[in-house]
Amino acid sequence: MPSALTLQSLPLFPLGTVLFPGGLLPLRVFEVRYLDMIGRCHKAGAPFGVVSLTHGSEVRTPGGSEAFAGVGTLATIDSFEMPRPGLMMIRASGAQRFRITASDQLKHGLWVADVERLDADMAVSIPEDLQGTAQALGRLILSLQQKAGAPEQVPLREPFQLDDCGWVANRWCELLPLPVALKQRLMELDNPLVRLELVSDVLARTGIAT
Repeated sequence: MPSALTLQSLPLFPLGTVLFPGGLLPLRVFEVRYLDMIGRCHKAGAPFGVVSLTHGSEVRTPGGSEAFAGVGTLATIDSFEMPRPGLMMIRASGAQRFRITASDQLKHGLWVADVERLDADMAVSIPEDLQGTAQALGRLILSLQQKAGAPEQVPLREPFQLDDCGWVANRWCELLPLPVALKQRLMELDNPLVRLELVSDVLARTGIAT
């Protein structure tokens, strides 16, 4: 059996949200620990890791502590702007999920971790009983496109894979106002069909899709 693909000293960005593979993440970066990290990642074309906070806040406070989930998602920088010194505006996209095997906080507050990359979702076609969930997402995407002033204002990136369980489930997880802990559990699921079934149950209870 091949050994897991690993990354050592991956810089982490703990956030109060969950980044899913294929998802978009706009970030306004102003903390010194992240300005340096994002600048280095952008220059090197290297990813950073997004992990959801389980304790603490996104902005470091005196005497504050942070804790985060053990599974996160690699983020790659798609666009980078620095409108003024001390402020970066980036747009990142979610790539492969990873599991943390060891982590350490550096003196200036940045977290780094050794991680092993997790397998990407298998491509699984939408079964007949879940077609309504995919169709509802298609209608929502059309509505978002009509309301957006520009393509980049749509919070989803093409190609729209409305025939794939993992893609549809992940996009619903991003768009629905679910608790972060629930989004994290859904992201960690290895089976994209099970993830979509659980999302479909949520949609049915809210009347969005039946």
